[in-house]
Amino acid sequence: MRRREFITLLSGAAAWPVAARAQQPAQMKRVGMMMGMANDALGQLSAEAFQQELERLGWTEGRNIAMEYRWAEGRTERYGDIAAEFVRAKMDVIVTTATPSTAAAMQATSTVPIVFIGSGDPVATGLVASLSRPGGNVTGLSNQNRDVAGKRVELLRDIVPGLRGLGILFNADNIATLLESHDVDEAARTFGLEVIPLKIRRVEDIAPALETLQGPARSLYVAADPLVNSNALRINTLALVKRLPTMYADRAQLEAGGMISYGVDRAELYRRGADYVDKILRGAKPGDIPVQQPTKLDLVINLVTVKALGLTAPPNLLAIADEVIE
Repeated sequence: MRRREFITLLSGAAAWPVAARAQQPAQMKRVGMMMGMANDALGQLSAEAFQQELERLGWTEGRNIAMEYRWAEGRTERYGDIAAEFVRAKMDVIVTTATPSTAAAMQATSTVPIVFIGSGDPVATGLVASLSRPGGNVTGLSNQNRDVAGKRVELLRDIVPGLRGLGILFNADNIATLLESHDVDEAARTFGLEVIPLKIRRVEDIAPALETLQGPARSLYVAADPLVNSNALRINTLALVKRLPTMYADRAQLEAGGMISYGVDRAELYRRGADYVDKILRGAKPGDIPVQQPTKLDLVINLVTVKALGLTAPPNLLAIADEVIE
């Protein structure tokens, strides 16, 4: 399927009311996808990877599967309404894309299968009982962000000479990023860095939060969350004005001017999410399907931003990078 055709189809599907599906064949499976991010290029990339993999697995939109997309645009308060809508519509599977959206879906139903994509530490946040035996009606894929928090701080030290302070920007309403911020704090302090927590809950909080991050030799660690993912350009613009090097979990934020990222490939994560949905639609119980963690993490460096900040990427770091944006 061509990208333009896909986007047209996806945009139309997102706008169709759930009631409009009532006349479809009874054998058609229905999947509701709660996208925590905005319906922008990043959101389309994620949804496209997911739907293309479903197609490869034998699920064709309009023939044997009907997809419903809802875009929360980083607004946590939307999750509950979307989850309730999907439950009322009797979806066969609900797909969630952030820890808060998964929690909202779990509050809405204990019977409809839920597949989360990219949740941070699903055991510590209470989404599943264990990685090997999730139990209940929930399973999915972890992004492992907490496990690599220390490595990200180390990478920032490698690229920012004399790094003395680290601001941690995170959504305080997302328990996964709250836990991640604690891990970053602990790692930063072992390196003797001053830690500045920057809590946000809505887009209006971003600029005031960054205003508190003053002084030279400081960097910004951005904890992955739909709120920050949907506002990467805003964050990076403010960070560049303040000459702050930025660390992300997702390469996509480097397209908006971020400096470095270390984390799982987003498209691959969504493709693997489609595999979970396929298994469940074919009869598997979500509680019996182990939660998967990333098998590979990518290091990406935006050399344009590095140079704009007056920094120099060490040759050894460039040599091990999976991608260098020039």
